[in-house]
Amino acid sequence: MAADVITLIKADHRKVEELFAKLSSGRGDPRAIVAALHALLTAHARAEEDVIYPRLDAHHGLEQHKEAEVLLDSLKRAEPGGTEFAGAHALLAVSVSHHVQEEESTLLPLLARTTSERELRDLGRTFRQRRQQELRALTWKARAASGGGHLTKTELYERAREADIPGRSRMSKKELEKALARARS
Repeated sequence: MAADVITLIKADHRKVEELFAKLSSGRGDPRAIVAALHALLTAHARAEEDVIYPRLDAHHGLEQHKEAEVLLDSLKRAEPGGTEFAGAHALLAVSVSHHVQEEESTLLPLLARTTSERELRDLGRTFRQRRQQELRALTWKARAASGGGHLTKTELYERAREADIPGRSRMSKKELEKALARARS
């Protein structure tokens, strides 16, 4: 049975909380944890903004997402172990925690009251697809930026299909890379 959108959103919230706890405890590579946090928060926010927020006229949530994005960028730029890193981590954790609490106490109950179970499952499917699309795009960008782990032609073709790039089936690997870069800029 397909998960409804509320279940998926709350599952993402719990995963984000786990990542913050792991970062606070000092367990694991802080850069890897921040990268995972960045990917999940970004993909989750974009999926909410595209799938959920238009249904609920959630302008305040958009503002909170922008704030989190700025704080997340500060955390990514900071050196783990430094005071800037600790400060950015603390501010982001408080901001995201507030957003999650607000969303789970106000927005999601409103969505549950105003949407049928079938619509919630349909929204869940759309939310999951949108979030996965963002996660794949973020992974591709990270690979491209690092210069390592180049995508295969098949992976590039799949991303070109998702981006609805015309003529992709006749493109070489290099042409697919260029077309995807243009589509993302």
